[in-house]
Amino acid sequence: MKRFWTQVAVDASRGITLDGRPVRTPGRMPLTLPTDALAKAVAEEWRAVGETLDPRAMPLTGLANAAIDWIAPDPERFAADLARYGESDLLCYRADAPDPLVARQAAAWDPVLDWVRTRYDVHVDTVTGMIHRAQPAATLNRLGDAVIRQDAFTLAGLSPVVTLTGSLLLALAVLEQAIDADAAWSAAHVDEDWQADQWGEDTLARQTRETRRREFNAATRFLKLLR
Repeated sequence: MKRFWTQVAVDASRGITLDGRPVRTPGRMPLTLPTDALAKAVAEEWRAVGETLDPRAMPLTGLANAAIDWIAPDPERFAADLARYGESDLLCYRADAPDPLVARQAAAWDPVLDWVRTRYDVHVDTVTGMIHRAQPAATLNRLGDAVIRQDAFTLAGLSPVVTLTGSLLLALAVLEQAIDADAAWSAAHVDEDWQADQWGEDTLARQTRETRRREFNAATRFLKLLR
């Protein structure tokens, strides 16, 4: 789509307007944001559009669209799907060798697990290897409740953090500011960084990771702008 507007503004209901006309989501709902900070940031994305609109350059708008069109109609179902990541969380599956990798995983992951156990009063099992070990039902229920009580916009920001890291526990820690975004990203890539240290990193893998990091950064920024 070619740029057809001159002025971008935020109206009294935190909706985005182009030359006074309201922006709508792909589902034809008003693009209305829940906080002043997020509304301002989304408006800046629309101001930054060049001659042609590129959705890839507007990640906050995309997450807001997802919250309104996809998640808000049935947030509990979306949250339940997201909570299932807790059944096989990255942080619960440990290497048994070599010792330096074991130590790296422990240093990055154990503080998050300790926070989760204290914050939600749950027991979290860890296991060496990749064979699935079921977490206690009470733990999954408690973590699921933590996700389900989030609103549609929070779920929209939380979802990429979970899927890009493979960890519901890291995502909850980011959401509640128990860990910052950079530390969470590093924790999610302990194994990958270990392999790169041993064998080197190829160009395609680096480019893929850079793309995923941009998506992760957008999601964590989105969550911050909701506060």
